[in-house]
Amino acid sequence: MPHEQMDEQQVAAYLHMDLRDLRKLASRGQIPCRKVAGAFRFAKGEVDHWVEAQMHELGPERLAGITRGVSNHHGIDHEELLVCPLVPPHGLAVPLEARTRQSVLRGLIEVAERDSLVYNRPELLEEVQKREELCSTALAPGLALPHPRHPLPYDISESFVVVGVTSSGIAFGAEDGSLTRLFFLICCKDERTHLHVLARLALMLHEPEAIAELIAAGSGQELRELLALREEAALRHKQSPPGSMR
Repeated sequence: MPHEQMDEQQVAAYLHMDLRDLRKLASRGQIPCRKVAGAFRFAKGEVDHWVEAQMHELGPERLAGITRGVSNHHGIDHEELLVCPLVPPHGLAVPLEARTRQSVLRGLIEVAERDSLVYNRPELLEEVQKREELCSTALAPGLALPHPRHPLPYDISESFVVVGVTSSGIAFGAEDGSLTRLFFLICCKDERTHLHVLARLALMLHEPEAIAELIAAGSGQELRELLALREEAALRHKQSPPGSMR
């Protein structure tokens, strides 16, 4: 629930963060919150957006902790909510024929339509475009994770992830000016799945060689197999003790 209110202890557990570090961030205005009766209160939706913005700077141990914290908060098994099963049978485009940011987004949504996953194509495209205008989802050299800013339960039939690899680099808005070739369109029907998938993918693709490996895939089937191996490795990754986000 994006409007859910959380206290300090809940957010610390949610983010797998030491409570003292969370209070430092809150007191410095570095995480969205407000003070009520001497204690900090947080809107879960704002915390989720804050984590999303920080994700490209987090280490694998912290990302592993967040996936567990999000799952525990929502009462789901983080080992059962997997990314790979969310990729539909025709959900991998190798190559994805696109040369601009707009054609990438249109192309990814067309991929999802092959499996009848999209009810309202214009609205979904508009919401994904709005998210890119707010801040590019190009998180690392070569990789972008486009998605709507909020889940759109009535525009899609079920949560899904579709993947595209372009033949050449696309100027997708990466902070360092690098070009992007690997794209994951993430469309979820609820907030809990959305953040979990984002964190899991960030963990799976944390190492630059993982991105290069996926880009080099010669077919959709090879790409699917490589993703499965990366997710298996992510599930084996142990989280660090609660600490700062850095």
